[in-house]
Amino acid sequence: MRVLIVEDDTNTADFIVKGLRQAGYTPDLASDGKDGLFLALEQPYDAIVLDRMLPGLDGLTLLRTLRGAGHNTPVLLLSALGEVDDRVEGLRAGGDDYLVKPFALVELQARLEVLLRRGEVKMADAVLRLGDLELDRLTRNARRGGRVIDLQPREYQLLEYLMLHAGQVVTRTMLLEGVWDYHFDPQTNVIDVHISRLRAKIDKGAERPLLHTVRGAGYCLRDAGTAADPT
Repeated sequence: MRVLIVEDDTNTADFIVKGLRQAGYTPDLASDGKDGLFLALEQPYDAIVLDRMLPGLDGLTLLRTLRGAGHNTPVLLLSALGEVDDRVEGLRAGGDDYLVKPFALVELQARLEVLLRRGEVKMADAVLRLGDLELDRLTRNARRGGRVIDLQPREYQLLEYLMLHAGQVVTRTMLLEGVWDYHFDPQTNVIDVHISRLRAKIDKGAERPLLHTVRGAGYCLRDAGTAADPT
């Protein structure tokens, strides 16, 4: 697996490169944003580890440029900025995950493994369809009836999971583990908020809803039927 590391701190960069190489990865290193963007655009990588604060071109600008160019390589953001607003900004810029410095190498590797598993999309499964809803897993584009749906990174992951389980009742626990990678319930309304936002986007202006709430059980993405109670 080829991984691009964009990190200007020499000690941190050496630490990551050495650890990933020992774990069997093939790491390339860029020490500033401009070089990182060039490599990311010119070379095929399975994942990118991207520092947020970089000379020449900051990490978020690099990330937005990469996404704007149509590149969907999984990106793990690194930053000493660990407040909720900082993490949200990074994810909304197109990041797939966010790791706060200082960090343990074993956690970085575990997060990379998760991103790489998500990125292993077979061509036969690249486009998911349900009725007039379509999700291209290679370009990360969603459409319904020809209308482009603008999805934030977490909304994309949620829709992908629901489409992979179309017709099934998906529980809160399944979503926490499959989308948020939580193996415990943080007792927040994060799922409800994202479901509400996703429903507004995919069912907006449609003759029939696709995303349904099954009372006392969870959620179901389906094209027809009466078993679920849409809300």
